[in-house]
Amino acid sequence: MKMKIAANRSEQFIKSDKLDVSVILVYGPDQGLIRERCDNLITSFVGTLNDPFQNIELTSGELKDDASRLCDEALAFSMTGNKRSVHLRNVTDSQLQKIKPLLDLTLNNTLVILESGDLGPRSKLRNMLERADNGAALPCYQDDQNSIVLVIREALAARNITTTPDALSYLQSHLGGDRLVTRSELEKLALFKGDSGEVTLTEAQLCIGDSTNATLDNLVQSATSGNIEKAIPLLDRVTHEGAGEVTIIRAFSRHLTRLHLVKGHVITGVSMDKAMKLLRPPVFYKQTKGFEQQIKHWSVKMLNKCLSFLLEAEIQCKSSGKPSRLICQQTVLKVCAIGGAFKK
Repeated sequence: MKMKIAANRSEQFIKSDKLDVSVILVYGPDQGLIRERCDNLITSFVGTLNDPFQNIELTSGELKDDASRLCDEALAFSMTGNKRSVHLRNVTDSQLQKIKPLLDLTLNNTLVILESGDLGPRSKLRNMLERADNGAALPCYQDDQNSIVLVIREALAARNITTTPDALSYLQSHLGGDRLVTRSELEKLALFKGDSGEVTLTEAQLCIGDSTNATLDNLVQSATSGNIEKAIPLLDRVTHEGAGEVTIIRAFSRHLTRLHLVKGHVITGVSMDKAMKLLRPPVFYKQTKGFEQQIKHWSVKMLNKCLSFLLEAEIQCKSSGKPSRLICQQTVLKVCAIGGAFKK
């Protein structure tokens, strides 16, 4: 059974009572979600994360001098007769030949999890697992505006906590870049609120205001408004907080795509207010004025140009050997220059 799992079916796959594969590649740009899903797979299959005899953890570096180590661990007999997991971290295409023999093994009581980063559609490792009869590739993309709402509501509901509509909108806009960061921020909010109650906008801003995603959002808003003096320190800060170059570039792409959509409606005669209400999620009300100013300043031609070089920058950042940090910095400066040009 060839197993290419759609992103929207990932949770269903993990919760399945019976896995039909023995080797699972977990990859994508959201490192927090990757970690969460690896843990969930192990818990679902083995029943615990805390038994060192049932759960073996390796790094790709450990295979460097012992090519057979991975297969040996996968075939090892459990002293207790229980199910086992072998979790290999930091996997890349360079380990392909050491991983390939796994797919020919019969592993009835062992699940092998290969933890990787953001692998493109041309990745040999990803393609091998997607096409394997005994393997699967599980993508971990960043939460979109629909899935993040489910995560927020689920996490808070466990503590009998709800939110006001504007608080939910704020959380929706400022979380989602990394699943573990999101859960950590929601746990902080829940501890602040206590068991039960309704979170207000003020409380949400107080607890979540310093998250990486809030900083990233401020960076995008500042750069597209042409405020280079504010954007550069924010870029340094968001990088220091752990946001990857691809994550930063995609945040710009999402925002400019939203600008492009509204601009297109406005050009056809739709009012600014009505066009903005078509966006999902809607523009956070405190950012409405800035969004309207950006719509007025950015032309469709410049939006198209900017989206094109953002896509090219993302491709370059994913290419091995490319200076991704420098590419990201140059890209943000380009956005600042275009955003500022309309103010002159």
